[in-house]
Amino acid sequence: MGFSYNDISSNSMGLKARLTSWQVCGGMRNFTTTVPGKYGVTDFGADFDFREITVACNIFPKHTFSALVKTIDEISTWLDPMQGLKQLIFDTVPDRYFMARLNDKVDCERLIRSAGSFNLKFFCPDPFAYAVIDETYNITEEGAHTVIRTKGNIKSNPIYCIQGIVTPSVNNYITITTSSKELKIVNAVLSDNETLVIDADKMTAYVEDENGIVMRNALPYLEELNFPYLDVGANTITIETSNATFTKLNIYAKSRWR
Repeated sequence: MGFSYNDISSNSMGLKARLTSWQVCGGMRNFTTTVPGKYGVTDFGADFDFREITVACNIFPKHTFSALVKTIDEISTWLDPMQGLKQLIFDTVPDRYFMARLNDKVDCERLIRSAGSFNLKFFCPDPFAYAVIDETYNITEEGAHTVIRTKGNIKSNPIYCIQGIVTPSVNNYITITTSSKELKIVNAVLSDNETLVIDADKMTAYVEDENGIVMRNALPYLEELNFPYLDVGANTITIETSNATFTKLNIYAKSRWR
């Protein structure tokens, strides 16, 4: 088994790698409080914490100790955590990636004079794995539509890219209802060569031009911050307009696994 990090494979770096474990899910954060006179605690639910992934590595034997050191230097540059989060993909599950960086020092134990072994501890602030090749959906008409997510095993925070024409007025709007959750774009400025991008994961919205250049913040165009999510399986998306023109909705699923 091997892995790739920042589009570079462990094998090309002279490493033999294996996962020491595979987590069912990332760490949990429990929200509880103690109530005087009540046994135990009161439970307010839980969510997911960051994830750590440990990979055991061996450096292929080299002819000299200096060659071993040179390889370690190259690996250090490749995995430099100061470069921020990069895509981490394991050969055994090539359909998904984590955003990760090193989270601990790496001590290389010399097995023989020209070979060594060490563990890599990757830190994933976002505990979910995301689809390498994701599902997208294109809707070009008003009314009710069904989109089906087949990848992942937990609800996703998609990106909606909306095209149409809206002029400023409380009576001019486009509504997109995803599984009963309404997203209303009202009193907005949107022309036929612009795209309104709504990123549910980052909880933001902005308008970009035909070249993908961000023109302005679009959060004020949302009547409420009802960012959509997509369930695994069937999702009903209903589009309605009032004194506005709807042209197209592109949906990037952002499918993920817990």
